[in-house]
Amino acid sequence: MQRRHFLFQTASLIGLGSLGLKAVAGEKKLGSLQLPPEHWAPHLNEAQFDVLFHEDTERPFSSPLNDEKRVGTFLCAACLNPLFASTTKYDSGTGWPSFYQPISEQALGTKRDFKLILPRTEYHCARCGGHQGHVFEDGPEPTGLRYCNNGLALQFVPEGEALPELRS
Repeated sequence: MQRRHFLFQTASLIGLGSLGLKAVAGEKKLGSLQLPPEHWAPHLNEAQFDVLFHEDTERPFSSPLNDEKRVGTFLCAACLNPLFASTTKYDSGTGWPSFYQPISEQALGTKRDFKLILPRTEYHCARCGGHQGHVFEDGPEPTGLRYCNNGLALQFVPEGEALPELRS
């Protein structure tokens, strides 16, 4: 913990604190089911599998879910875990479905991502560990967060339709 504190303090001194480094201490465990990625492959197409389990990113403005306006629930495309309520979705202008709050604190896990040099907070489905996207601190009230999600990693269920059983 002292090392994390040191890294946070150092980053703050050079102006990176606003990029979300304070989230390091709040990382949450990923993939409580502890199943290998191959377990989920029969339920996904190749592009979905690449996003969810190889941490690929879909092109912006390519997902129909970016324009989804109906009331309902967004699920993890792999294990069907409910992740976001449509009432927390908003148009961030980024080209990816964006939300300001997960459906519950237990729905998502986080980890640090240094793929673009500067640190980002990556989030995954807490059940299967499938990569969903990144969370940024530039979202609307009441949270100030923007969960920027790959549409390929989600499945939408409109209100009035039964949620499918969770996959295990």
